[in-house]
Amino acid sequence: MSCLKYLLLAGLLYMAECSEVPTILLNNGERMPALALGTYLGFDKNGIVKSENKLLRDVVCQAIDIGYRHIDTASIYSTEREIGEAINMKIKQGVVKREDVFITTKLWNTRHKREQVAEALRESLKQLNLDYVDLYLMHWPIGINDDYTYSDVDFMETWQGMEDMQKLGLAKAIGVSNFNKEQLERVIREGSIRPAVIQIEVHPQIIQSDLISFAKSEGIVVMGYSPFGSLVSRYGMFFAGPRITDPKLVAIARKYGKTTPQVVLRWSVDRSVVPIPKSVNPNRLQENINIFDFSLTKEEINVINSYNSNTRYTLPSFWQNHPYYPFEKVDHPLANPFV
Repeated sequence: MSCLKYLLLAGLLYMAECSEVPTILLNNGERMPALALGTYLGFDKNGIVKSENKLLRDVVCQAIDIGYRHIDTASIYSTEREIGEAINMKIKQGVVKREDVFITTKLWNTRHKREQVAEALRESLKQLNLDYVDLYLMHWPIGINDDYTYSDVDFMETWQGMEDMQKLGLAKAIGVSNFNKEQLERVIREGSIRPAVIQIEVHPQIIQSDLISFAKSEGIVVMGYSPFGSLVSRYGMFFAGPRITDPKLVAIARKYGKTTPQVVLRWSVDRSVVPIPKSVNPNRLQENINIFDFSLTKEEINVINSYNSNTRYTLPSFWQNHPYYPFEKVDHPLANPFV
């Protein structure tokens, strides 16, 4: 069957070329696509933004048609149900088989007791209408109670629950998210199953060289969220850092016939990081996946590295007095703990 598919959105017919994404070998012997589609829709004054009129389901269907094979979600995103609908639709249509699609989801902080982990994953699987996930991540090392007061549950107890999930076959691989180096070291040292993946914030304003190098040395794959950094607006504003029109990025992009966002995504890939771009725009979906026909030189990677300012866009400082808060403490509060 031809890899060219016609996609219809908002009454406009356009043609998208199916792209093949390479895979990375995980330490459990499974392979993970080197690019993931992010499905967190953000938050506003009413809380987590939810999909309306099956928007996300349709976006995931389009993404699968284009060639995406890795979908990243979390229980807190409220997107698992529509993702599951899209995947099962595409399986039924014969576009993909279940084993062709890699699904990552995450355990939320209110389910950190060992016995709660199985309950949480089974709920996610029910939402997804799947028998297993390919990767299950502990979303944060921070345990909290239902009323969002601090829990005293040690994240190593939570990790035991995560290990249970892999042993039961409900998750093929397990890992952590938003852990610092010392916390990751502890999981490696005290756990009986080594994490397959760590998911952290990675973009030109926070290049995370030390943590990435350590993870690679331990055979742990790094996934990077918020991959565009300052190229895109956040919370309705632009933060300090390079824009899409940055002259140095534009020069690199012109050399390869690409856009500056594609260059930044390729920078992640060339640093052995699996980026997680998100978009509901079909043209952006196509653009974000078309990054595997070129690679950057060491000098170009260093140019992008030079934008590093250790700036986090995900810094839930309202949790910073929790004993397992993973980041540096700050004097001013910032929100958005959900990514």
